[in-house]
Amino acid sequence: MGRRPKRRRKHHIHRRGGSLPKRGTSLQLNGTSIQKALFTLVMSIVSLFFFISILTAFGPGYSLSSDSINDASKNISKELFVSIMGMENPYFTQALPEDYSPPSVSAAVFELATSIDPGDHRTLLGRELPGFAQFDGRILVAGEGVDYTNMPIESSPPMDVLMAEREAATERLDEMDQIREEMGGSEGEIEVLDNIVHIIHSHNRESYLPELTDEDDPNRAFHDSVNITLVGERLGLELRKYGIGSEVDNSDINAKLNERGWQYGQSYNMAREVLTEAIEEHGEFEYYFDLHRDSQPREVTTAEINGENYAQILFVVGGGNPNHEQNLALMEKLHRKIEDKKPGLSRGVFDPSGPGRNGVYNQDISPNSILIEFGGVGNTLEEVYRSVEVFAEVFSDYYWEINEDRIVGTEKEEE
Repeated sequence: MGRRPKRRRKHHIHRRGGSLPKRGTSLQLNGTSIQKALFTLVMSIVSLFFFISILTAFGPGYSLSSDSINDASKNISKELFVSIMGMENPYFTQALPEDYSPPSVSAAVFELATSIDPGDHRTLLGRELPGFAQFDGRILVAGEGVDYTNMPIESSPPMDVLMAEREAATERLDEMDQIREEMGGSEGEIEVLDNIVHIIHSHNRESYLPELTDEDDPNRAFHDSVNITLVGERLGLELRKYGIGSEVDNSDINAKLNERGWQYGQSYNMAREVLTEAIEEHGEFEYYFDLHRDSQPREVTTAEINGENYAQILFVVGGGNPNHEQNLALMEKLHRKIEDKKPGLSRGVFDPSGPGRNGVYNQDISPNSILIEFGGVGNTLEEVYRSVEVFAEVFSDYYWEINEDRIVGTEKEEE
C-alpha cells in the first residue's frame, strides 16, 4: 500500500467585526482626523474674528462692553435674578414670592431669537400697526385689575382746545375759597415744616368732565381754572394738617407755551423752568409732586370702597432719568401703603416708555420726584378729593416714619 498523502490543515482566522484592515489604513485614518481637527481650528479662529469684527464695526455705541451688558441686565426683573441665583444656591429662592414661577425656557429663547414676547402681543402688533408702538409702556407695579388693556392714556389736544373758553361749575372755586379760610383759621395750632413738598401741574388745564358745563367730549376736558390745580391746592392744605409744608405752584403752563409758540409736548420743558425758579427762590425741596389726571374713562379710574367712590391713584415713573430706581422705590412704598389703607385705590406704578414719550418728566431733579395721576377724565372733584385725603395721610405717615428725629427735636424744644 502506498502512503496516503498528508492533508494540509487550513488555519481559519476568526475576525471580529469583519475583515482585517489593509496595511496603511490606520495611518490614513489618523491623517484624516488630523486634517479635520486643523480645519475645525482654522474655521473657529475665522469665525471668532468675524464675530469680533461685527461687534466693533458699528462704533463704540453699539459694541459689546461692560456698559452694554449692564444696560441689558437692567431688563432682568429682581425675581428672575434671584431665581437664577437660586439655581446655584437654593437658599436664595426663599426670598421669592410664593406665587412666583420662573419664565419658560422655550419662551425666553423664542423672545431672544425673534424679539417677540409670547406673553405680550404688543411686541408683534407694535411692529405691524402704525402708531401702536406708542403703547409700549410697562406696568412696573400692577394694582388690582390693572393690565395692558387699561393702561393710562396721555391726551395731547391742540392748543386751540386748551385755550378755549368754556363754562364750568363755579361752586368748586367757592368751595376751595372756603377751605382756605377754614385752614387759615387754624394757623398756629400745628407746627408746619417749610419747604418739604413742591407741587406743580405740568398739564395744568387738565380737567374733569363732570365739572364742565355742556361738555361730554373727553378730548375737550380742559379748563383755565376748574382743573387739576384745584387738586394740588387741596393736597397742599391736607398736608399742612400733618405738619408738612408745601409750595403749590399754579402757573398756567399752557398759557406760557402759547406765548412762546411751543407745542403741548414741550410742557415738561416749560415746567422745568418754573421748577428751577422755585428752587432758586425757596431752596431745594425734599419732595417734588407733579399732579395730572388720566384720560381713561370713569370705569377704569374709579374704585368703590366701603360704599364710596374714589378716583384711583396712579404713579408714573420716567425710565429715562438717572434717578429711575430711587423714584420707583419711593412710588412702590407709597403704593403698598395706600393699598394697606384702602385696597383697590392705587392702580400701581407705570413707566410710559416708547416713541414720542418724554421719558424723564423732570424726575432727574430729585430722587424724591413723583408724577401722580388722580383719577381720570370721568371722575368728579369730590371723588378726587377723597383720594387726596388718603394720599396726604399715607404720605405723612411715611414721611414721619423716616424723619422721626424731627419729631423728637420738636418735643425737646417744647419742653
